[in-house]
Amino acid sequence: MTEMGLLVIGDVVTDVVALHGGPGLAGLEIGTDTAADIALRPGGSGANTASWAARLGADARILTRVGSDTSEWHGAELRRSGVRPHLRVDPERPTAVVIAMVDVTGERSMLTNRGAGGHIGIDDWDEDLLDGVAHLHLSGYTLFAEPGLRLSRLALAEAARRGVTTSVDPASTGFLRAFGPERFVLETRAARILIPNRDEALFLTGETSVERAAELLSLAYGAAAVKLGPGGALMARHGRVVSRVPGLPAEVVDSTGAGDAFAAGLLTALLTGADDETALAAGCRAGAEAVTVIGGRPRILQSDLGSNQLYPLTTN
Repeated sequence: MTEMGLLVIGDVVTDVVALHGGPGLAGLEIGTDTAADIALRPGGSGANTASWAARLGADARILTRVGSDTSEWHGAELRRSGVRPHLRVDPERPTAVVIAMVDVTGERSMLTNRGAGGHIGIDDWDEDLLDGVAHLHLSGYTLFAEPGLRLSRLALAEAARRGVTTSVDPASTGFLRAFGPERFVLETRAARILIPNRDEALFLTGETSVERAAELLSLAYGAAAVKLGPGGALMARHGRVVSRVPGLPAEVVDSTGAGDAFAAGLLTALLTGADDETALAAGCRAGAEAVTVIGGRPRILQSDLGSNQLYPLTTN
């Protein structure tokens, strides 16, 4: 679809996904066993976005930090998805781990150990990472530790200097609350598009109307594409909502990675010159597909393995 590169800076995570039969955390038996289907999957918001973008035709790369415990596995899984991985291996810390408890509706609650991913920083950066890149996408998780915050500032500044477009996904209302909404906007407003979900958009603005929240965020960033889950998505630019698309029906198995897939669909479409409505629809299609599988990555079919180009693992 496009030869223009998409560089993601974000996390790679080992996901432990537990699907239990109850609604929310009320379905867990406190102090004893709860029956669940448990799967181990490669994950991480940044890696998920890169993998979905590669699936959709982008020349997707990722800069991330992993532990030596699972670096080879994660590198192989990214290459298998068609992503060019730039993995910085931390010899002292394990790869990040998330335990995701998924209820009968597909909603998830997470326990997170950021591990090596929480220590990505400017020493992991190389200006050559932007060679051949048309768009830089930051996972918000990168900003929530001081080394990653400094890296984000550097990467956004270098992208602006080179004329590379940029976007940010806020990633988590929990981390945003600790970081501070005003501080988050101040640190990331150099990006030209924000891709929050409904809760994140409302939290960042203090608004109760998602349309008004999108409009305010678009004044800060230039554009805001707000994910509305089953309700679809909307785009605001320069203070007004310019496009809205409905959601697509899907049999929800696991909502992990749906927002990451949306971001990949949106950005990949925009890279090809699509208009806002087409790009939002592409994001919604990817998100609808993502909720039908366990974990945050796209299914890899045998036919895909023959067509995807595999790239060498790079470390420092």
